[in-house]
Amino acid sequence: MRRMREPQTVKSLKIWQKSVDLVVVCHRASAKFPNDERFGLISQIRRAAVPIPANIAEGYGRWNSREFARFLAIASGSARELETHLIVAEKLGYLSTAEAVPVLRSVDEVARMIFAMLAKTNSTILTKNAPGASQRLANAATSLSDR
Repeated sequence: MRRMREPQTVKSLKIWQKSVDLVVVCHRASAKFPNDERFGLISQIRRAAVPIPANIAEGYGRWNSREFARFLAIASGSARELETHLIVAEKLGYLSTAEAVPVLRSVDEVARMIFAMLAKTNSTILTKNAPGASQRLANAATSLSDR
């Protein structure tokens, strides 16, 4: 008797783990900003960071490739928004270059992971749902068997 495999949880996804770590780093970095930025850049950075893993988790939890792709696209937008806020914080002197560079590298790493996951998910959608995909597959199989 074959045992059924446990479903993978979002917590086991590297992309989700790295994005949660990014949220923690951003919260710690923004905690050093001046108090008068509490409702400005601090809030903007935190509000851009948290949705990244949240959208990955929500899309993953939908168990539907199209929905997952949509939420990955939203997470990607949040990553680029976060990157922009961090660059502004550096230019304003709230983050030194030494502090900003590793955080920006982490944002870029997560954004690249999201892009790769989105490309893979979209590829799956196109393969499954392309008009005539099953007919093309049958034709390809027939042409291979004719050789």
